[in-house]
Amino acid sequence: MTDGTAPTADVRVPGRRRAPRSRASRRLAVGGVAALAAVLGLSLALRSGPTPACAAPPALAAPPAAGVVHKGQATFYDSKGAGGNCSYPTAPANRLYVALGPGGYAAGAACGGYLDVTGPQGTVRVLVMDQCPECADGHLDLSREAFTRIADPVEGVVRVSYRAVVDPPLPGPLTFRMKEGSSRWWFAVQVAGHGNPLRAVEVRPAGAGGWRSAAREDYNYWLVPSGAGPGPYEIRVTDTRGHRVTATGVRMAPGQVQRGTVRMYGRGGTAATRPPSPTRSPSARPGPTGTAPATPSAVRSSGRPLVGAAVEPSALGSPSPRACGG
Repeated sequence: MTDGTAPTADVRVPGRRRAPRSRASRRLAVGGVAALAAVLGLSLALRSGPTPACAAPPALAAPPAAGVVHKGQATFYDSKGAGGNCSYPTAPANRLYVALGPGGYAAGAACGGYLDVTGPQGTVRVLVMDQCPECADGHLDLSREAFTRIADPVEGVVRVSYRAVVDPPLPGPLTFRMKEGSSRWWFAVQVAGHGNPLRAVEVRPAGAGGWRSAAREDYNYWLVPSGAGPGPYEIRVTDTRGHRVTATGVRMAPGQVQRGTVRMYGRGGTAATRPPSPTRSPSARPGPTGTAPATPSAVRSSGRPLVGAAVEPSALGSPSPRACGG
């Protein structure tokens, strides 16, 4: 006696043989399987419908375009004197700064640029120095000081328009800061005081060898993972408007702000007719000996060593947009 749960056994009765299955039975079985497969295939086809087309890729992240008026909203926050995701040693002295959403921050490409922001009560110029991870495109998170220039803080959120500033007045010459952990084997430099966002940074030992392209990291340092030797270095800087200058005598002095003698444009800067074509090295994350957190370090030198400079031309205009899949 069985309990009804065990599979049916193939019981062989002594003295009896199972009759062989006929060819007709086999044909009927095969035909039934084929018919069942056809029905299942048709059912799946009806359920799935036509093959969907590939979805369009999302828009590429990029800093606010120059010459375009953008509209959005603004809130405010306090960095408490820190330099934000752009890793500046401190916030600007006038405390007029802004954090952009991930699209506008563009993995650090917007760092060091300026926006003119207009609200209900006026216009203010702010430095891009931080990222607001929760902010959608068009949402600006201003410093409290900047917000009070354009609206009553009691409102909290206001509608604004804004545009990227082209060739804003410069605070002075370029400055350079080697990241803590940098060495002849791992090179990471921050460039500041450039006015327009940067397009490229290249480095070579002073008076020797070819230029090595540095890769921009999202915390606003330019990285050559295999290093650039012991220094001093020549550093060639190109911005998104085609201005290019070369600073000389930059030392391997991690954590120190080295003040140069060349400006990105205006006095000590120029532009000309041939576009730069640097070969970018692959982006790489720092190793254990050169950690690079998104939060800035507050270490800076008490004295700012001067760096020599030379001027090199480059083309006017912005870089070409990246092609799909490029």
